[in-house]
Amino acid sequence: MSQRQPRRPSGHQETTSGEQGAVRYGDVFPAVAGGLAEKPVAPQDAATMQSAENLVFGQTLRGGPAAAMQSAATANERMGAVGHDQATDATAVQGVTVSETRVPGGRIVTEFVAGQAVGQYLARDDDAGGGGGGAGAGARGASAGGVGKDMTKVTIGEALEATALAAGDAPVERSDAAAIQAAEARATGLDANVPGGLAARAQSAAAANAWASRDEDKATLGDVLANAATRLVADKPVESGDALGVAGAENRNRDDGTARPGGVAASMAAAARLNRDEAVWDQ
Repeated sequence: MSQRQPRRPSGHQETTSGEQGAVRYGDVFPAVAGGLAEKPVAPQDAATMQSAENLVFGQTLRGGPAAAMQSAATANERMGAVGHDQATDATAVQGVTVSETRVPGGRIVTEFVAGQAVGQYLARDDDAGGGGGGAGAGARGASAGGVGKDMTKVTIGEALEATALAAGDAPVERSDAAAIQAAEARATGLDANVPGGLAARAQSAAAANAWASRDEDKATLGDVLANAATRLVADKPVESGDALGVAGAENRNRDDGTARPGGVAASMAAAARLNRDEAVWDQ
């Protein structure tokens, strides 16, 4: 790695003494630009990228972005530049994702941190299932970009985006946050919230809305669920069990015990019906 050049802190953030000498995103990924390049790599950023790689490939890629981020975050934690549970604010808002684009003979895999590409490589079809640590080894599941899933099926991310259209002006409530958390867990297979993910955003919005005195000051479902499919670290077609699990989470947290019209549970139920009937609209 070349020697790190001195950087000037971005306008809204001053470099603290604890961050002097920290390994920053710009040091690890030279193509990263803007404020992200100045941010020290944090442990939770690396953990989230590891989870994303594991969901898509079944393992962390040897020499990949997650491994590089983990090394940098470990060094930063040892020098006291970041805390063990710390996540970079940019990644907490915009997330960490892995996407795939199908090409003849394989797929192009791209990994993103806060919307900026930090790694891209070709995974050949004949590499899949091999024992090595390359990009094609043991690939499974669907990426945040959605390529690799059954394109005839409605995914959880797409159902959440449908909610943003159907009930986008509705303020986020506790029941909505619970439903979104259940939906994200079904999509990713993770028991814990993804830092900066949809569930985390929904929970923060619901908590803030509980204290807001005016509806115009409240965060809406449209605010939280816009572009939901691209914000998930993994996605999958909606199945009946997914819809039932989300409905249970939403209903348990509503005072009247019923789902919000056009809400998360309703969109998931509609998606499950479409998928079950192979997209036949008239049932």
